[in-house]
Amino acid sequence: MSDSDSKTLDPESTTPKTDDLENSASTKPLDPSIGGAEAIQKDLGQAEMENGEEGEEEGECGFCLFMKAGGCKESFIAWEQCIEEAEKMKEDIVEKCVEVTGALKKCMEAHADYYEPILRAEKMAEEEAIRELDIEKEKEREASSEGS
Repeated sequence: MSDSDSKTLDPESTTPKTDDLENSASTKPLDPSIGGAEAIQKDLGQAEMENGEEGEEEGECGFCLFMKAGGCKESFIAWEQCIEEAEKMKEDIVEKCVEVTGALKKCMEAHADYYEPILRAEKMAEEEAIRELDIEKEKEREASSEGS
């Protein structure tokens, strides 16, 4: 092994070091709370359209890789296929995929040790949406009481 080769190796391993997410297959954030579930679904569809059929093997998004690496791989693939089909047929994603989404969520909760970061981010996004609704309702109440 030459000196230049040893510089790219982890001193405690024979495996080359990898950069953080900078060189990962996708530059999309892994945190699903950014933009909520609809944004994830939209990003998923865009990534697959950009990658075409090779998306599974080459350039798959980091979120997809994470989801498939856990115990809910099959549920995630079913969800992913439902999303693809709904987008292709221009159908309502939420309505069409409600069952597979529920199955995926149950699976993730059953494997919470692995999927905890996603579940936590989803819960935070849900709590934020509830807070925003409460603020909106309060503003409507104030506006209607001022008009009386």
